[in-house]
Amino acid sequence: MKKGSDPFFRAMRVHAPHAPLREERLPLPDPGPRQVLLKVRACGVCRTDLHIADGELAGGKLPVTPGHEIVASVVALGAAVQRFKAGDRVGVPWLGETCGECEYCRSGRENLCDRARFTGFDLDGGYAEYCLADERFCFPVPERYGDAEAAPLLCAGLIGYRSLAMAGDARRLGIYGFGAAAHLLTQVAKHQGRTVYAFGKPGDLQAQRFARNCGADWTGDSLSAPPEPLDAAIIFAPVGALVPQALRSVRKGGVVICGGIHMSDIPAFAYALLWGERRVQSVANLTRADGERFMRIAAEFPLQVQTARYALGETNAALADLRAGRLTGAAVLTP
Repeated sequence: MKKGSDPFFRAMRVHAPHAPLREERLPLPDPGPRQVLLKVRACGVCRTDLHIADGELAGGKLPVTPGHEIVASVVALGAAVQRFKAGDRVGVPWLGETCGECEYCRSGRENLCDRARFTGFDLDGGYAEYCLADERFCFPVPERYGDAEAAPLLCAGLIGYRSLAMAGDARRLGIYGFGAAAHLLTQVAKHQGRTVYAFGKPGDLQAQRFARNCGADWTGDSLSAPPEPLDAAIIFAPVGALVPQALRSVRKGGVVICGGIHMSDIPAFAYALLWGERRVQSVANLTRADGERFMRIAAEFPLQVQTARYALGETNAALADLRAGRLTGAAVLTP
């Protein structure tokens, strides 16, 4: 930081479940040995942030600064930082730290590490003017995207990509819940030659139009049957009742992938829906390898990222719009 600059910064923080976030002035922290101090340029508003604000996720710390779709500039380096230099633009995702020693970390499954810490949950995140991050869990952002367009890639893009990878070579892909992740995933899936069926809330014609504009081949409400059986279905909406509904739509041997970190309870359903070697699988977090692979795709293929921009002081309005389903695309804070 420059000599004489303000030693404090603004942050929007969660203090208690269901309470509005509060703006605070916090002292600028010094980076640890492997940390970088970052000036936030944009931070996406993810549904996970909403779950944190509403107290729906166990663990984490309070108070906390949410935000894990961070695009930022490096302004100060810890003594042992090697990957970045001052002025570099970097992205900071949900996975903020792992132990590096457990069976999951050693087998390429660091997303399942029991001692993992997460940005905006265990570690203060990007709903702020500045934040700290471990350089080992940051990565460069493709230059073709502006700050606000790049921010949703850090979670909506990454979780969508990991969900798509779990669908294997599925050619007929159903997507339930058409928001930030779905609008990016649809473009990637179409680029790969897949057929996409988009399911939205009954009566939400705006979401169906948005899905078609993103390349979906067919749109309908979540209670509809697709015109042909699906090879795989990905559920982004946090609605457990969609699991048996999606199972009805996938063919034998197909998979239903639950892409969110939180979901309401899945109701009981007849075994016949699961029979035929159908599977239900969850997506848990992400790995750094996911980030590297997806960022290569994003650099090569020009994703059209639709954003709604909010100032830092409008954070509660952004969360309210997300909760009410008033968004098409991704909300992004631009401090």
